[in-house]
Amino acid sequence: MGRSSMPGEGTRSRVRHADRDGRGESPYGDGDREGADRTRRGSDAGDGGDGSGGSGGTGDRATAADGPGRRRSGARGPGSRTGTAGRNSRRAPKSGRRRVLRWASSVLALLILGAAGAGYLYYEHLNGNIKKEDLTLGDKRMADHKANAAGQTPLNILLIGSDARDSEANQKLGGAKETFGAPPLADVQMLLHLSADRSNLSVVTMPRDTMLKMPKCTAPNGEVFPASTVDMQTNQSLGRGGPGCTVAAWYELTGIRIDHFMMIDFAGVVSMADAIGGVPVCVDANIYSRGADGRGGSGLRLEKGTTYVKGEQALQWLRTRYGFEDGSDLARAKAQHQYMNSMVRQLREGTKLTDPAKLMNLAEAATKALTVDKGLDTVKKLYDLAEEFKKVPTKRITMSTMPNVYGTGVNRGRVYPKAGDAEQLFRMVREDVPLDGKASKRKPEEPKDPSAPVGEISVAVRNGTATDALAPAPGRAGGVADLLKEAGFVRTTVDPGNVAGSARTAILFPSADLEGDAQAVAKALGIPLSQVKKSTDVSGISLAVGADWREDGPYPVSRRKEKTPESAGALNGEEKGCMKVNPAYTW
Repeated sequence: MGRSSMPGEGTRSRVRHADRDGRGESPYGDGDREGADRTRRGSDAGDGGDGSGGSGGTGDRATAADGPGRRRSGARGPGSRTGTAGRNSRRAPKSGRRRVLRWASSVLALLILGAAGAGYLYYEHLNGNIKKEDLTLGDKRMADHKANAAGQTPLNILLIGSDARDSEANQKLGGAKETFGAPPLADVQMLLHLSADRSNLSVVTMPRDTMLKMPKCTAPNGEVFPASTVDMQTNQSLGRGGPGCTVAAWYELTGIRIDHFMMIDFAGVVSMADAIGGVPVCVDANIYSRGADGRGGSGLRLEKGTTYVKGEQALQWLRTRYGFEDGSDLARAKAQHQYMNSMVRQLREGTKLTDPAKLMNLAEAATKALTVDKGLDTVKKLYDLAEEFKKVPTKRITMSTMPNVYGTGVNRGRVYPKAGDAEQLFRMVREDVPLDGKASKRKPEEPKDPSAPVGEISVAVRNGTATDALAPAPGRAGGVADLLKEAGFVRTTVDPGNVAGSARTAILFPSADLEGDAQAVAKALGIPLSQVKKSTDVSGISLAVGADWREDGPYPVSRRKEKTPESAGALNGEEKGCMKVNPAYTW
């Protein structure tokens, strides 16, 4: 995809105009959209240009005409000495060669300009394929990244799989006619964390039925979705104004800054899988994903062993829940991780992309498939992003799933972040700690502002350990206040009035002159400095003991050794696993 210094001058594109009507395209979601479907209508049934290219030829023709003129002025005429005439006759062939070379250069320049012009128009055509939306629709400003020792910062991209039935192609692939035109669901949510030093990549999947309080979101058309007062499934965030609300929900739950998002829907998955040429996946037995009544499921049908899936079959793999392991959304996430690892290996082998025509097909499919934030709105920006990802060796890619526990009562079967483990995983991403356990080059956190003597620092501690499924843990504010007093913070008090739940323990301060004092509190308790934040909601230093610290003793993170929790199910990028097939779904 060349880019001319004279964009499109005198050229006309030979490619057809991009179809701008479709939406972004996305993998995943099983036909069964339970949970969120309670708020929708039922559940799923199925899981060089032709022109001239600029000027420049005129100048070359003038130069060629000058040659003979110079020779005529240099000729001596009949009275010239023989030696001179001999020299002139020897020059003649050279002048002829010069004329030919100059003519060829003119033609070549013309062709290059024409090709570059067409290349530029094709580049603009691809840019026109890409759909763009706002990065976040929430009203909270995301925290800035912390730089490592070399001044580098990490990069976080949220990959969203939409189950939208908003086009003929998506309706055909998604089935479930009763959901046509309904608000889309973000049935796949994967955070791609590229380390600051570009040495490793961590991927965190949030199950689609994770329950949380939705943040306030204001859609691009001005419609306001107020913050929810009851639990909602995280995949419902997409219907609250678009992918920007999914980004806001992620930040609300994890505290992880999101730099970009990329959204893809059913049709996009199919076109991308076809353009790549197929992705190898493996099952340990024959599988046929269908419901107990012979209907439903994704329809995936494979023989035991490895199969290259592409097109609709690739979509079926990514959507399959009934048939893998225990039939849960967690098993589906594992299958998606295996697919992504395999796809990365395929692309890096490059065997499918040596043909320019196939490469152009992939460019067309990728740009038409994606909806991105406005910071990734050109092919150049997407290419630069891809170049950053290419720096990471496959063996340093780690796939994981948010550690979770099942809810009870009306939310039975839904999941909640697992106290301690989920926050540990989120913290590692926030602080750029590699999930594969290898050494990180991140810069140690240093206090920005000197603190007062600990005996002079006033701290109010409140109990924010309540969750949607659990009441506040008794006595936690008092227990943490005692720890602070033992560390010399004698002016610590307990705030009994505010018991609003907080997923993570946080230390808030109102103004820059108290930042050092707040950091001193964090250091005394072993709380990461990333959880010390400025807030206009407090008048002094306030410590909210969160759901990640429900038990007595030191802050849980201080007991861990920079290790990914086992409950995250980490999978290395080089692992070529086989999905275990549920015996009820074999043939």
